[in-house]
Amino acid sequence: MKILRAVFSMALLAVLIWALQTKFGPVPPIGKFINPATGFWQNAESKNIRKEESLELTGLYDKVIIRYDENRVPHIFAKNDHDLYMAQGYVTATDRLWQMDIQTRNAAGRLAEVIGPSVLEVDRYNRRTGMVYGAEEALKGIKKDSRTKLAVEAYSAGINQFINNLTIRNYPVEFKLLDYKPETWTTLNTALLLKLMSQTLAGGSDDMEMTAVLNKFGAAVTRDLFPDQNYQEDPIIPSGTRWNFTPLKIPQPSSGFKRMMQTGAMRPKAKTEGIGSNNWAVAGSKSATGYPLLANDPHLNLTFPSIWYQVQLHAPGVNVQGVSLPGSPFVIIGYNSQTSWGFTNVDADVLDWYQLKFKDNAKTEYWYKNQWNKTTRRKEVIKVRGQSDITEQVIYTHFGPVVYDEGTKAPTIINKVPAGMAMKWIAHKQSNDLLTFYLLNRGKNYGDYRKALSTYSAPAQNFIFASNTDIAITPNGEFPLKYPGQGKFILDGTDPDDDWHERVPANQNPTVKNPARGFVSSANQSPTDKTYPYYLNWQFGGYQRGKRINDRLTAMSKITVDSMRLLQTDNYSVTAHDVLPTLLSYLDSTKLDGTQKSALRSVSRWNLQYDAKSVGATIFNNWWNSLYNLIWQDEFDTPDKALRRPSRDRTIQLLLTQPNAKWFDDVRTPTVESCADLVSRAFNVTVDELTKKYGTPGERWAWGTVRPVAINHIAKLPGFGSDMFASGGNSGIINAMSGEAGPSWRMVVQMGPEVKGYGIYPGGQSGNPGSFYYTNLLQTWKDGKLNELLLLKSPTDKEDKVKSTLILNKK
Repeated sequence: MKILRAVFSMALLAVLIWALQTKFGPVPPIGKFINPATGFWQNAESKNIRKEESLELTGLYDKVIIRYDENRVPHIFAKNDHDLYMAQGYVTATDRLWQMDIQTRNAAGRLAEVIGPSVLEVDRYNRRTGMVYGAEEALKGIKKDSRTKLAVEAYSAGINQFINNLTIRNYPVEFKLLDYKPETWTTLNTALLLKLMSQTLAGGSDDMEMTAVLNKFGAAVTRDLFPDQNYQEDPIIPSGTRWNFTPLKIPQPSSGFKRMMQTGAMRPKAKTEGIGSNNWAVAGSKSATGYPLLANDPHLNLTFPSIWYQVQLHAPGVNVQGVSLPGSPFVIIGYNSQTSWGFTNVDADVLDWYQLKFKDNAKTEYWYKNQWNKTTRRKEVIKVRGQSDITEQVIYTHFGPVVYDEGTKAPTIINKVPAGMAMKWIAHKQSNDLLTFYLLNRGKNYGDYRKALSTYSAPAQNFIFASNTDIAITPNGEFPLKYPGQGKFILDGTDPDDDWHERVPANQNPTVKNPARGFVSSANQSPTDKTYPYYLNWQFGGYQRGKRINDRLTAMSKITVDSMRLLQTDNYSVTAHDVLPTLLSYLDSTKLDGTQKSALRSVSRWNLQYDAKSVGATIFNNWWNSLYNLIWQDEFDTPDKALRRPSRDRTIQLLLTQPNAKWFDDVRTPTVESCADLVSRAFNVTVDELTKKYGTPGERWAWGTVRPVAINHIAKLPGFGSDMFASGGNSGIINAMSGEAGPSWRMVVQMGPEVKGYGIYPGGQSGNPGSFYYTNLLQTWKDGKLNELLLLKSPTDKEDKVKSTLILNKK
């Protein structure tokens, strides 16, 4: 009996040991995770860093000196490019290795390998849309240039030096939670990161939704509700700017497109405001110092750690400060001693879908240019943790991949992908976008800026620029030469006239230098007025943010860094300015109860600012959203087809200029509703919902209470994000806090004999939740303030903000 008990006890112990070392679903292997020698305890870091430290790295050509400032920003001083980018890779991996790993796994369709089957559809989508294929093509372009080839190889070597020195004990905590280990970094990983940015900023499409609208309502209604020009415009390149070039011949619309726009049917048959940004630069004539200033705040997903990593890079020929993308060399947004630059998204139409005609079910040939053309197949093997590998064969045509086979329904998380159609995307083309940043980092003047832009492909960006003498902005990237409206709907893959033609010449991309108004700006609105000869897209961001920026800059003089900072956090609503008086005019106060009258008083007295404590902002925002839904949901929300709703801009036009339009009638009711009926109903719904959730009108209705903000961990791991906090701003506002997106990096640069930069992002330099430097910048960002950035001239500069030194020696 004793022997049996002993055997049972040993067996139980063995099972327990095995269980403690094994990952079950989302739960980490508890034994490993709590191990005092190697578990999460080892990820706690002291705020106090050693004053000086030396390391040896294999592959360095010479000594590198890295000075860390009070916010743990590395200032890297190297004697050659190779060592500069090797050191950049090393220090970035030190702080952000897991972030770099998970982002590139995401792009490569390799999440299920470490997380399991719950993310399989994300992997399938990224594999089938050709993310890896696009990265491979990009890498070919990068390695054709000796400068960028050296940079990505040295950067990768620096990352791998850090990885090779890791032990389980000091793995970033997320590796321990998910129970996997870092793998060797490759140059392809850097290219994958660039494709991920292209997917974020230029990987969306509503061609399928627009085609469904066309098929349901016909061409006339589609043209009316989805015009190629916004009702209100304030373009990036000032109206009336002259184009100093002879344009190429514009392609003629295909016969299928003409027929479609006459009949309103696709043959053969087969958006809320997105991520955006602000930037502007003012000439010395409007500046307090007589020198230009530049501001940029890209609105992207707000995460811990931040998508940005601040760094200074110094070597012969370059001394640059700003933010980099963890996983890629160079400074992406920043400044040097002579120039500064930044970006906003253009939202050009560079992703189209093509309806194919296959010869038979084997799909080895498709009809194009009056002949059968061979398809190819790319084998994609997806590893799934705890399950067998999944192997898929993705069909490729000259357009691009057939993302989902005919008859396959795209998963709910990816609901805008038409099955059985080929995807043509600019990010599949060979390019070398990294060269642009290499050149910008070293730029000395406007000519260098223009040269750098000529090498850029995607995602298209509004490149803003300032030097001591010039300001400029260029909506820039590789734009396909298209006929007007091409790509608004699904295209005919059998007709060469629907294919992309040559590109718009890079030197004919719209641009303006030193305009008479004394400033340049962008906020994702239309790049140009109607005089620009080329078609870039039929839709862009709303005009509201751009209008507010331009109105303020026009009125401002003697502009300072601080007035630029305050403009970045401006909460004024142009939408409310445009529509609130009309909304109020439709309300009959005699028909309102006490609570409704109280709400009406609040919104009537509102100053149009989306401040955190504003009750009027809450009422107006919910009122407008409710009205928008009441206008469109009866006809555009269908259970069987995804239909694109008309834009906010078109809805504003309807409200202000077409109060008798049929769209105000709710077709689901027997009565015929008017504009006034819907406005009143939306107001009543708003007040009822707010009262039910927050009580009678008062402080609990404040915008920051009703719409609190939290910054989540990049993988949404509980406890690794911020607490909820009140914040002003909203989409369509300069301070574009919206959902999980917002100002991911605020920067202001004062040009002059001594260039000064200021910047902030929410979070900190470290990707380790156990570090003081994980969230130390958050409060400054919340307060709308900026930190002064250091652009050291040498490693021996005496600067109080420098707190420690890391010396890298060749091994």
